[in-house]
Amino acid sequence: MRIFPGGNAAALRRDVAAEVGERALRSALASGLLVQIWRGVLVWAESSLEPYVRAAAALLVVGQPAVLSGRTAVALRGYSAAEAFDVHVTVPCGRAVRSRPGLVVHRRQFTSNDVVQLHGLSVLTLEAALADFLCDGDRRAAFASLDQALAALPEADRREFRKAVDHCLLAREDRRGVSRALMLTRLATGMADSPPESWLRLLVVEAGFPVPEAQYVVYTVDGAVLYVFDMAWKELRIALEYDGYAAHVDRADYDAERDRRMTKRGWITVRATAEDLRDSRRLLTELAAAFAARQC
Repeated sequence: MRIFPGGNAAALRRDVAAEVGERALRSALASGLLVQIWRGVLVWAESSLEPYVRAAAALLVVGQPAVLSGRTAVALRGYSAAEAFDVHVTVPCGRAVRSRPGLVVHRRQFTSNDVVQLHGLSVLTLEAALADFLCDGDRRAAFASLDQALAALPEADRREFRKAVDHCLLAREDRRGVSRALMLTRLATGMADSPPESWLRLLVVEAGFPVPEAQYVVYTVDGAVLYVFDMAWKELRIALEYDGYAAHVDRADYDAERDRRMTKRGWITVRATAEDLRDSRRLLTELAAAFAARQC
């Protein structure tokens, strides 16, 4: 049965009623076929948790002018580090629109140059969305998202993209969070294998350690690649490895043997786990001991 005008993913209640009649609409709601995701906006129940559906519904409930922004605009491009339940939209200053559960409204001026169409939805450009996210959002998720965005680009294009994000940051009238965001754009490399690796890099730098080199390659005397560390301080021969569960569940013995071989080559290897990202005290203590052993 055709319910939503134009086959859209979401629709205003009044438009659905005009399309199928109030009686059919009430029946669809009562049967659970449709749900009211926010007051006055309907979506198919089976797709009510899909990001694009929620994003389309958010633009309807907010009305125009509005644009999907920040974390949502980044996540809709497929960057997993930005995925979240809440939908973020930006409206011009002066619009009387309020946030509500699951919908976060930001107020900031934007122009048509800041907006692109993504699957029929108005979305901030990636550079502008990342600038918002870096200033306003969870710093770990924002930093990992920037790393993912850089990783998706050819290495030769990363510098220009970083400059474009910086330009958006420097153009912001609201200066809150800009200094922190600029630090994050300089720290991101696009070389992390996963969001937790990005979080780990941020964690150790915020703890006061020098910036490590990402994906540091150790070579044999013959010039062959011996090993690639997630992060390293090469002058000190200190390496930092992230042991994600999926990648390392059956590799404990292998990793231990490899660490012993690298120790013979003069390296100290510190390993971090997901638990260390939740409570970093053990990790930072071990890392500090490694630096102390190098008399730093």
